[in-house]
Amino acid sequence: MSAEWALEVLDKAPYITVSMTDSDGMPYAVPLSLARVNDDTFYFHGAKEGKKLDILKQNPKVCLSAVTKSRPLVGPKDGSFTLEFKSAIAFGVASLVEDESEKVEALRAICEKYLPNHMDMFNEAISRSLKITAVFKIVLSEKPVGKRKQYDSNGEEMKYQRME
Repeated sequence: MSAEWALEVLDKAPYITVSMTDSDGMPYAVPLSLARVNDDTFYFHGAKEGKKLDILKQNPKVCLSAVTKSRPLVGPKDGSFTLEFKSAIAFGVASLVEDESEKVEALRAICEKYLPNHMDMFNEAISRSLKITAVFKIVLSEKPVGKRKQYDSNGEEMKYQRME
């Protein structure tokens, strides 16, 4: 599927798993709440200390993966056990955001995505937590890719980017 389609999956996912590798080569993956602000920039927040922060300072390369519309089903035509899904994967580089105004705008984007009906409380929350919150920016190093398995209303699998 197209990069635009993959970005839509990343936007709609309730969380995105961010995978990284520690200095011993051990993989580490964490489901996080990311917000995208343009075609290649995502933000997430977290504590100012911990394993994730330590790993990203040493090796900032990350892989993002997300799945939406996932549901097991019996294939409509042949009775096979299968799974409908939409998925996306992207690669990028993470960096700690140091600029306070960029941190605030990143946190605003995250809050607008996950708590849009509570933005009236945003400034108060920022005043309480900005100093103790780490914000990371992920800039994609290449266009994201997406995959799906989906059936149309006639029970035919929609292949080769066919939409209904």
